Amino acid sequence: MPRQTTFAKTGDIKRRWRHVDADGQILGRMAVQIATVLMGKHRPEYTPHVDTGDYVVVTNAERVVVTGRKADQRMLMRYSGYPGGLKTRTLGQELEKFPERAIETAVRRMLPKTRMGRAMIKKLKVYRGSEHPHESNCLEPLEA
Repeated sequence: MPRQTTFAKTGDIKRRWRHVDADGQILGRMAVQIATVLMGKHRPEYTPHVDTGDYVVVTNAERVVVTGRKADQRMLMRYSGYPGGLKTRTLGQELEKFPERAIETAVRRMLPKTRMGRAMIKKLKVYRGSEHPHESNCLEPLEA
């Protein structure tokens, strides 16, 4: 009996659609679960050099929760490239104005910083409310 490691091939992967309701979920703990599914590490046929992950749809992004004083103390920074172009905003302000962006950023930072990581983040769909256009994709609940 040969002992060989089987590697997943791109054409053989059956991607499923997962759904996460962010209502009352803690941001970081939810992001870990989502990043694991996007990378495909929850599957037995996980292969590091092949994107084996599933699609993830997150709804109710405006109701996500952060613990402690992170909403007031954690600063998010953007730099325009020009002198004096540093813009700062607290995590609480970001969650009020752009909750989708806060979730996407948390998940993106947990993915590989490679070409494959950029392909993985495209499989994440985040929506502010409970409405989304992916009803026809047979969403399975993801325990996050």
